[in-house]
Amino acid sequence: MSSPDVDVVVVGAGPAGSAAATVLARAGHSVILLERGPFPGSKNMYGGVVYPRILDQLHPEWWTEAPIQRWITRRSTMVMTDTQALTVDFRTAAWGAPPYNGATAYRPDWDHWLADKAEAEGVQLLCSTTATGLLYDEGADGRRQVAGVTTDRPDGDLRARVVIACDGVNSFLAKEAGLYGEVDADNYTLGVKETIALPKEVIDERFGVRDREGVDIEILGGTSGVNGGGFLYTNLETLAVGVVLKLGKLGAQELRPEEIIANLKAHPAIAPLVEGGEVKEYSAHLIPEAGLSMMPKMTGDGMLVAGDAAAMCLAAGLYLEGVNFAMASGIYAGEAAAEALTAGDTSAAGLAGYRRRLDDTFVLHDHRKLRRAPSLVLSDRVQHLYPEMIANTVERMFRVDNPSPKPGLRRILNEERRRAGVKLRSLVSDTIDGIRSFG
Repeated sequence: MSSPDVDVVVVGAGPAGSAAATVLARAGHSVILLERGPFPGSKNMYGGVVYPRILDQLHPEWWTEAPIQRWITRRSTMVMTDTQALTVDFRTAAWGAPPYNGATAYRPDWDHWLADKAEAEGVQLLCSTTATGLLYDEGADGRRQVAGVTTDRPDGDLRARVVIACDGVNSFLAKEAGLYGEVDADNYTLGVKETIALPKEVIDERFGVRDREGVDIEILGGTSGVNGGGFLYTNLETLAVGVVLKLGKLGAQELRPEEIIANLKAHPAIAPLVEGGEVKEYSAHLIPEAGLSMMPKMTGDGMLVAGDAAAMCLAAGLYLEGVNFAMASGIYAGEAAAEALTAGDTSAAGLAGYRRRLDDTFVLHDHRKLRRAPSLVLSDRVQHLYPEMIANTVERMFRVDNPSPKPGLRRILNEERRRAGVKLRSLVSDTIDGIRSFG
């Protein structure tokens, strides 16, 4: 049994990894943070808004230095058919002042900033370094315990008392450790995004915002018949527009993701917002969509799993959050590892404080509360039947058919339900499921 090079190796310098490394370094432990890209954030993308309030405890008044593009003061939810769009639009001045709510940021800037904060605490950051596997030692009870990682660097192995895997949605380290069960493609979606350049004054005028105010639009529909959803949000001088597509449904048809985005951009509700813009970036990212039902074991002997590697993304229709859950899981993984190192027990039992922290906070509380939502939101009825039923109902409510008298809402809804092919029993069942999921 060789001596460890450091107390902890954290694999992946995304939000989870940098948060875990920062906590451990502040507790006085030696930490190496590995990043396979040339710099933190180089291989990542945002497909939504970051909610950074979890950073209040890690970096107080983070908003004075974090690389924020805009503060989200206007949130819209849009239901879309091929020719219609119904939008529920909310704005508040309160979200444009400390402590803020949500923000847009470029992922390379955000990840770089968090990694810089970790380095300032004494963390050693190694970029362009891939962890290729796990090292093991045999414990006193004869069980194998993770004891570091192998890498693609010339000097090879890194030994540590604890490994924290923050290596992304397709975590090879968690799989090698046997923490994941069988992988199901239906648990994943593909997020695809274009970044479109427009002058700030044009964005401000089109979206009705000023200064650093921003807009986030989440869309049900607009995905060319593929189960998923769309989004559009504002940066200072760019827009991000894209789709999130269920893998199984995407593979079953012939359209490519960039064609689906093109169709979304051509929609009458979206085209005026992106008109004249220049595409600066196209990116794609796999998203763990199924929440609680796909999460791995979080703890093994000598090892913890955090962030996307632990399927922490909350994808539940009204709520699409990931970075805040990643940072929180990283913080709690760092605290649990520090606790185990102090106690001299880095077995799965010694690291059990991680699961306890996840259970006691919003991380798993929110996932448990919304555990039914992903399957409901991505179901065929919600995706393909309800948008038409809802949009047609509202269109008829506001349409004036003189000399015919106005029909009642109940009549309109029943007629449009039948026209859309929605059975009353299914509507009642889905409504109950929705109340249970979001209630």
